[in-house]
Amino acid sequence: MDFTDIKKPELLAPAGDLNKLKIAITYGADAVYMGGQLYGLRANSKNFKKEEMIEGIKFAHDRGKKVFVTANIYAHNNDFANMESFFYDLEEMKVDGAIISDVGVFSVARKILKNTEIHISTQANNTNYQTAQFWKEQGASRVVLARELSLREISEIYAKTNGEIELECFVHGAMCISYSGRCLLSNYMTGRDSNRGDCAQSCRWKYNLSEEKRPNEYMPVYEDERGTYIFNSKDLCTIKHIPELCKAGIKSFKIEGRMKSIYYVGSTIKAYREAIDTFFESEELYNQKKDYFYNEVTKNSHRDFTTGFYFGKTTGDSQIYTNSSYIRSHDFVGLVLEYDEQTGYAKIEQRNKIVKGDKVEFFLQKGENFFQTINEILDDKKNPIDEAPHPQQIIYIKTDKPVKALDMLRMEL
Repeated sequence: MDFTDIKKPELLAPAGDLNKLKIAITYGADAVYMGGQLYGLRANSKNFKKEEMIEGIKFAHDRGKKVFVTANIYAHNNDFANMESFFYDLEEMKVDGAIISDVGVFSVARKILKNTEIHISTQANNTNYQTAQFWKEQGASRVVLARELSLREISEIYAKTNGEIELECFVHGAMCISYSGRCLLSNYMTGRDSNRGDCAQSCRWKYNLSEEKRPNEYMPVYEDERGTYIFNSKDLCTIKHIPELCKAGIKSFKIEGRMKSIYYVGSTIKAYREAIDTFFESEELYNQKKDYFYNEVTKNSHRDFTTGFYFGKTTGDSQIYTNSSYIRSHDFVGLVLEYDEQTGYAKIEQRNKIVKGDKVEFFLQKGENFFQTINEILDDKKNPIDEAPHPQQIIYIKTDKPVKALDMLRMEL
C-alpha cells in the first residue's frame, strides 16, 4: 500500500456517562462512543438516558466532534420488542453512527437508519477482508476489527478492500480473555451474560487447578501460594507504535474504558492526542517524545502493558498470573470547576484528600502541565482550612498559572 498520503486517524474515546463524554471531547477526542439504556455491552456502566444523549450529542456536535452509540448485544427474541423505536430515536437525535454486531439487529437498523452510519462491532469477529467486504456490501461504513489481528493482517484487509470501508481498532485499554469478546465464562459461572452486556469479569478471579480423582487437592498452575489469575490479561498499550498503526490503514484509534474514571479518560486521551499530532508534525519528533507519551499513560490506574496481537501472537508474557490488581502511581485529587482570572483562584471539586503543603500537578487539557505546592486552601465559604478530606468537597486554591474548567489535579503517590 502507498504510505505517502497517510491521513490522520480519528481518536475515539469511551463515554460511560455525560461527564466522561465532556472530558473526552475537551481533552482531544475526535469522537466518542456511548451506550443508551438498552442494547449495549456495558450494562453496569451508568449509560445515557435519552435527555442525556441529546445533551451529549449537542455538546459534541457544537465542537465538530462525532457520537457513536452501541447496540452491540447478541439479541434474544424479547430484545426486539422496542428496538425499532430505539433506532428511530437515534436517527432523530442525529447520532453519527450505531455500533452493531448481531445480524438481526443490523437488519432492523438498516431499515430505519437513513442518515446514521452503521459500524460493525468487534463482537462480530471481523478477522478478514472477505468479512469486511461483506459488511460493506450490506451497507456498513466501518468494521471494528477483532483484537486478535496483527498489523500485517490489518494492512492486507485495508489493501484488499481498497480502503473503501473504514477500519477501527482498539489501541489502548483492557483486553478480553475470549475471542473478540465472545465470552461464555461469566454466563456459566454467574448467570450474567457477557454478550448481553452483563459481564462479571470472571477472567480476573483467582483460580487453582484440581485433578478429577483428587477433588480436594488444589494445585497452582503457577508457583504462587495464593493460586493463579490464569485468565487475567495485561492491558493493551500502543502509544509507542503510532507510526505502524497509521501505516496499516487504521481509520479510527479506539480507547477502551467506558467504566473507567474521568481522570483515566482525560489523561489517556490527552496522551494519545499529543502522540498522534506529534507524529503528523514530525516522525522524528514523535520518536524523541514517545517515551514521554508512554510515561503519561502509566500515570493512570492500569495493569501491566502489552501490545496484544499487533506484532505477532501473544505469549505467556501477555498474561498476569500472580494478581488482578492495578498499578497506581498517581492519585486524581481534584477537578477544576471555575477559574477567576482577576483573583487567580480556582474553584475545585476535591476527588481525593488534599492537605496544605501537598505538591500537586495541574493536569491541563491542553499544553504543558505544571506543579505547585498548595500553600493555602479555602473552603466553599472562602474560609482558610488545612485540609480537604471530604469526597467532592468544594474548595478554592490560588494557582501559579491560569487554568480552565475541567483541568485536573493529580498527585504522585
